[in-house]
Amino acid sequence: MSDVDRLELSGLAFTAVVGVLPEERTRAQPLRADLVLEVDLSAAGRTDRLEDTVDYGMVCDVAVQASAGAPKLLEHMAETMVAAVFGCDSRISAVELHLAKLRPPVPHALDGAGVRIVRRSVAGDGH
Repeated sequence: MSDVDRLELSGLAFTAVVGVLPEERTRAQPLRADLVLEVDLSAAGRTDRLEDTVDYGMVCDVAVQASAGAPKLLEHMAETMVAAVFGCDSRISAVELHLAKLRPPVPHALDGAGVRIVRRSVAGDGH
């Protein structure tokens, strides 16, 4: 078992404009994000105080706000969202994000199409 603490946020549902096709550029589509944040949770475990942990409500707000801007690629949206999440709390040492279109415009039965990225904070890089 790993000795790294994780805060997991599953099934963050929101809509945003993302895509290359003309029909994707004109209306928001349903998206889903799953985030895993590496953060030391030991202080919060001892004190039972919100200020000793990462406020996951704020993380969700920041991630959804960062999805605005109508990028063409999920990859770009994912990078923007992860950068915003790092910016909301300096205690976050890594972020894994799975971001998926729930109704991708393909002529096949498909539950979703997405990207998964993992980024680590590097001391001095502003995260």
